[in-house]
Amino acid sequence: MIENLEYNTERPYLIIPEYGRHIQKMVDHAISLDDKDERNKVAKSIIAVMGNLNPHLRDVPDFQHKLWDQLFIISDFKLDVDSPYGKPSKEELMERPQPLEYPQNFPKYRFYGNNIKRMIDVANSWEDGEKKEGLVLTIANHMKKCFLNWNKDTVEDDVIFKHLYELSEGKINLKNSDEDLSDPSDLMKNKKRFTNSNSNSGKKNYKGNRGRKRY
Repeated sequence: MIENLEYNTERPYLIIPEYGRHIQKMVDHAISLDDKDERNKVAKSIIAVMGNLNPHLRDVPDFQHKLWDQLFIISDFKLDVDSPYGKPSKEELMERPQPLEYPQNFPKYRFYGNNIKRMIDVANSWEDGEKKEGLVLTIANHMKKCFLNWNKDTVEDDVIFKHLYELSEGKINLKNSDEDLSDPSDLMKNKKRFTNSNSNSGKKNYKGNRGRKRY
C-alpha cells in the first residue's frame, strides 16, 4: 500500500491549481476523445462544474467567457471544441501587457492632496454666485482640516487663503475678505470622536474579560 502512494511532486503539473486535480483530469479526458460532438458535450459539463465552484460569480458579466478561456488554458490550448466566445491563442496569453501610466503629480503643498486641486479647478469653472462662494468656503475649510492633520498646533485663516490663491493661480482671492473659517476644534471634533470610540471599545472588551472566573 505504501508503494502505491502518490506525491504531488510526482503528479502532472496543474496549470490552474485553483480548480484542483479533478478538473484537470476531466479536461485531459475531453482532449482524449475522438468525437468532436462528444468533446463539446463534455466541455459544457466541465464549464458547469467550474461555475459551481464559484457560485458567487455566476451573475458577474462575462463570467462564462472567463470560464471558457480558463478551460482552454487548463488544456494547454489542446482542446478542440466549439466555444461561444472563440478560442484564445497561447501567444495572446503570453504577450507582455502594456505598462500602465502612473499619474505623476507634484503639488506644491502635498499635505492638501490632489483632490483639493481638482475641487479648485471645478470651482474656477463655475460662474460667480452663491453656489460658487459656498463651494470655495467648503474647499477652504477642508484645506484647513488637511493642514491641521499635519500641523497639530493651529493655522491662521490668512495662510489658508494665501495657499488657496496660489493653487487657484490667482483666480480665487479671499485674502482681503471678511470670511472666517471654522474653528480648528470643530474641524477635528469628528476625528477625535472616532478615535475615542475605537479606543473605548477596545478597553471595554479588555475590562470585560478581566473579571471572568477561571476554573
